[in-house]
Amino acid sequence: MISKFFKRSSVLACLTATTFAAPFLLGSPAQAQVTAFKQAIAEAAARDADVAAFYRSTGFEAIWTDAEADDLARRKALITALNEAETHGLPVARYDKDGLMQRMRDARTTRDLGFLEVEISKTFLQYARDIQTGALVPSRIDEGIVREIPYRDRKSYLINVAGKSDPSEFMDSLVPATREYRALLKQKLLMEQLIANGGWGPKVRAEALKPGAQGPDVVTLRNRLIAMGYIERNVKSVYDADMEKAVQLFQSRHGLEVDGVAGEGTIEEINVEPQMRLRSILVALERERWLNRDRGDRHILVNLADFHARIIDHGHETFRTRSVIGKNVSDRRSPEFSDVMEHMVVNPSWFVPRSIATKEYLPKLQQNPNAVSHLVITDSRGRRVDRGSVDFTRFSTRNFPFDMRQPPSNQNALGLVKFMFPNKYNIYLHDTPQKSLFAREVRAYSHGCIRLADPFDFAYALLAAQEDEPEAYFQHVLKSGIETRVDLVQPLPVHLIYRTAQTDEKGRIEYRRDVYGRDAKIWSALSDAGVALRDVQG
Repeated sequence: MISKFFKRSSVLACLTATTFAAPFLLGSPAQAQVTAFKQAIAEAAARDADVAAFYRSTGFEAIWTDAEADDLARRKALITALNEAETHGLPVARYDKDGLMQRMRDARTTRDLGFLEVEISKTFLQYARDIQTGALVPSRIDEGIVREIPYRDRKSYLINVAGKSDPSEFMDSLVPATREYRALLKQKLLMEQLIANGGWGPKVRAEALKPGAQGPDVVTLRNRLIAMGYIERNVKSVYDADMEKAVQLFQSRHGLEVDGVAGEGTIEEINVEPQMRLRSILVALERERWLNRDRGDRHILVNLADFHARIIDHGHETFRTRSVIGKNVSDRRSPEFSDVMEHMVVNPSWFVPRSIATKEYLPKLQQNPNAVSHLVITDSRGRRVDRGSVDFTRFSTRNFPFDMRQPPSNQNALGLVKFMFPNKYNIYLHDTPQKSLFAREVRAYSHGCIRLADPFDFAYALLAAQEDEPEAYFQHVLKSGIETRVDLVQPLPVHLIYRTAQTDEKGRIEYRRDVYGRDAKIWSALSDAGVALRDVQG
């Protein structure tokens, strides 16, 4: 340890062209230098238990500020990573890279060096957590984002960066390695360049345009679609078949009804400026960091903003169906979280959630005790209640003592099958008798659970992993009319996400409306943290 401090007595290589100044006063005893360095580290780390524990475990050895090649490599790797933080849409001000480098240059004493050692570690820890699992705490942004973030142990970051032979490789490993994250990064850079080059041109002023239309508004629409890459460059001023196909392609990549007509909703989306799309990409990058975990070789992915549920096998979509999500009111919005699907229930009963029973059905029963006759009312022991013998006006949402259940039937609120991943939010996927809702463009109507347009096909896809004839097996259970639990031999991870910017398997960007307004809140929080739309020169 003493010999290392004598090495520091010469000018230390810091980073590229910068250097540490002499770290202690020449002529002072070497052992005193060591003691001063350790005391400075202990003092600087005292309020951070993880940092303090790490340095105690190493005997207060330096990992950043020594003159050795390993420390130099770590410093260079960290500064390189901080230089790239803006590319990832991180709040670079919180790392104060320039200030940190200046303090490296200004270090004069061993005590200065000890404080600097801890400061670099804290900066590294902040960056490592931000790049790996997100710069924001989602539960502080919206009560519907209940996702558990896979935070890593902070001490493990320091242990790893100190122990790895290639610190640059370790820094790179902190970046989410998903295909989606890489694709979003690419789209972010492309969007920044587009903005620097002037964007997509003038907005379309017409409220609506349809095939056969002609004139300046069609030209504006044509030019905007050309700039977006949906149609080849041309000089036509008529809304012809080529433009109709381009509009259809735009609609399909923006979650709109694909009819080839540039109606009010389509024009509104076409007129969204690239700066707003860039915000969506930056938010999607942050969301992808929140989900930086093993999602399972096979898993179920439900993008609430996309109104679809998918089965993903080894990174490829193998099944897709339309979905209906929770209505956009405070107590019905579908939450975002991950869990594991364990079983399905064929011919399910619907056990009415207490909130629905007291807020929606109790008032009806108070008006007419024979209302909602499709529901069975039971007491705390499960005995059927004689409606005629109960004065429902005596009860309120607080003291309503009964349970309500809808027996299995074609008209059951859950349809004929539900898919269970038990969770404290009482959210699951299920069939529904209200099939007409799936034809709508915006499908936010449920009490929070996810309704599927093709639940039988979804069941067949799940059962294919364990049954030779999954359809025949499912239909046999269904036709029995008996409520039956079917366990999944291999439980599947389920991820309920919310993305207004996403990419397809070819890396092409798609956008969706912010139906719950959650991404607007996330962008506001990112902006408050210091994330800004990057000014890229063309």
